[in-house]
Parts: sequence; C-alpha cells; structure tokens
Amino acid sequence: MADLAQQISALGRRARATVPVLALATTAQKNAALTAMADELLASRTEILAANATDLGNATAAGLSPAMLERLHLDAARLTAMADGVRHVASLPDPVGRTLREWSHANGVKFTKVVVPLGVIGIIYESRPNVTSDAASLCLKAGNAVILRGGSESWHTNVAIAAALTRALARSGLPVDSVQLVPSTDREAVKILCGLTGVIDVLIPRGGRGLVETVVAHARVPVIKHYDGICALYVDAAADLAMAEQILLNAKCQRPGVCNAVETLLVHRAVAAKFLASAGQALRERGVQLRADDEALAALGGAAAPQVVAATPEDFRTEFLALILAVKVVDDLATAVTHIAAHGSHHSDAIVTEDAATAERFLAAVDSATVYWNASTRFTDGSEMGFGAEIGISTDRFHARGPMGLEELTTYKYLGRGTGQVR
Repeated sequence: MADLAQQISALGRRARATVPVLALATTAQKNAALTAMADELLASRTEILAANATDLGNATAAGLSPAMLERLHLDAARLTAMADGVRHVASLPDPVGRTLREWSHANGVKFTKVVVPLGVIGIIYESRPNVTSDAASLCLKAGNAVILRGGSESWHTNVAIAAALTRALARSGLPVDSVQLVPSTDREAVKILCGLTGVIDVLIPRGGRGLVETVVAHARVPVIKHYDGICALYVDAAADLAMAEQILLNAKCQRPGVCNAVETLLVHRAVAAKFLASAGQALRERGVQLRADDEALAALGGAAAPQVVAATPEDFRTEFLALILAVKVVDDLATAVTHIAAHGSHHSDAIVTEDAATAERFLAAVDSATVYWNASTRFTDGSEMGFGAEIGISTDRFHARGPMGLEELTTYKYLGRGTGQVR
C-alpha cells in the first residue's frame, strides 16, 4: 500500500511539473503532438488489438455482462475511429488564450479575462479503452496534464494505448509525463488519487454509479460527476407517431449499452393505444423487453404478450444499459415533466410533438444537461455535438454540464496591465 501511494504521488509530481510547459505550448506544438499520437495508434494496431483480445478473453471468462463486453471491444474500425478522433481534436480551435472580456479601470489599468488550462486532471474510468486516447487528446489540446486510471477489465489495452501515446509525445517534443497511466489495477489507487491535494486540480470519474460514489466519498479535490443515464422519451398527444417510433427505435436499440440510450418511454394517454400497438411490436422485433405500467400493459397486449412484463417502481429509476424499456402512460405534459424530475438522472430527455408551444414548455421545464425536441437522445455525445471526443458527460450543474469537450477542460484568469498605477 505504501509503495503504491509513493508510486502515484511520484506520478502526480511528474504531471505537475509539466503544467508550466504545457501552459506555454503553442497551438502548432499541441496539434503536431496530437497528429503524432493518431499516427502512432495506427502504427501500433497489432499490439493494441492483441492486448484487447487478452482483455476480452479475461472479461468473458469472468462473466462480464454483454454491455460491458461491448464497451470493452476494439477492432480495426474502432481503432481507426480512435485515431480519427484524435485528429479531429487537433483540428478544433484552441481555447487556451482566448479573450473572454476586456475593460479598463478609470486610472488606466487594463484588465483582460482569458482562458487558461485547468492544470492536472485525473480521469478514472471503466471498460472503454477509447477513453484513454479521448481523454489524453482533449486534455493535451486544452493544455492540461492528465493522469489516467482505467478499469482492470481493460488493463492490457490501456497499457498498449498509453504506450503508443507516450511514444508519440516523445517524438513531438512535449513532456512525456503530460499523459500518464496509473501503473496498477488495485482499487486503492482510486482512493490515493482522490487525496492528491495540491497535485490534481480536478477528478472526473467516468463509469457506473459505484465508481462515481467511491470517488465522491474519498475525494479531497474537486470532482465533476456523471451519474446514471436514465433518459426518457415523451410522446405527446400532438406527436407524429411514425416519427416518434423511429426516434424511439434509434434511442433504445441502436446502442443500448450507453448512457444516452433511452430507458423510459412516457406516452400521452390520448395516443397510447395506437402508438404502443405499433411501436411495441417494432421494439419486440428488435429483442426489447417492455416493462409496463397497468395502462401500457393493456395497450401492449397484457402480461401474456411476449416480452412484456408488469413494471415495478424501481424499473422507472433504473439505467438498464440493455434491451429493456420501462413504459408508462401519462395524463399530459406536466405529468411527464414531473415523472422525469422524480425518476430521471438529469442526463438527456426528449419530447416528440408537432405542437411548438408544448415543445418549448418541455425544453424549459426539464432540468437535464441536454433536452431534445423531435430528436434522439443519442446525440448527447461530444463528437455528435461538434466537440470532437469527450471526456465524459457531466450531470452536474457546476463548472461543466453535458458532454465535456475542450472548453470544459479550461478555466480563466484575469490579467492586469498598468503603467505604474497604485491604489
């Protein structure tokens, strides 16, 4: 335990030492490093995919869920997408140094509010090895050092990816300690990271509720959280039902094991029978189990219907991350909004309606990081929203909310320029 604490403390000190260097790095230097990182990911394809195969084999033997295995899996196409994501980050505008505001004191002192890096960011994540490259590229472009602590299930893959990124940094001339991987899968490493006051400026846990709660419980540094993705779709009385069905199928079925997939369907009573008869069949054809309240259950053919069961109260508070959908019939917009407030997770929620006034009320009333009108919740994603890769999706209200791209990895400071003024 003492040795692990010393290892991680040393890693933190090395990361801290890179902060002044990164703060002065030019956009061209950072972009050159990112391009080198993308090239090295592809050049290391054989090693990375072999490491991933080892992780997948171990995870399968350990009985990890299909959703976890899907998140863990890498293939040539996904690795190419990772490299493309790094290149895209290089193409984005550099937020560092941007002027937010300028003004002058009456005595002539000129003040400027400018964007600066956060400093050292700790990322604690599970399963998805692409987070290793996403986090590294975003943090570097925003001028930050990053300490990465991935899950044990993706250990070999993360080591291979981090090694490729470090080789690229060495060639680029930027400090290799700008990107570091915690050299242990011991759970104590998370608690040690949480206590690195004066070293780590912010922690970002990306994973299940258990991971987030562990970090929050032990953190002595600021934390930006991503809790559950209990996303709801509300089909209004004025909805285009064909459109609603297509949005629902995309939001639930395209990739059910991710946080922006819909977990709850709310349907206005006026269209429930018609909509659920069609959409319910389409969902079942795609393997979705429907957990329905009494009214929805009747519209879906009753508990004897295939893949339909009576919902429990807990079903409407659950992030299934699987082909399971909780279904409820509601009286009106107000009831839908109340349900989302009581049972949702402030992640992403959507309404389907042709009534603009109703839509605008929903957009204003639902207190989630991202709220949609006639669009799938699957767009809550840094790449889809034009941020490049993302560091995670914050369900907090403080500092960052929703997909966290480059701007969310910066802060600001004030510069004062005078000619000898005193107070």
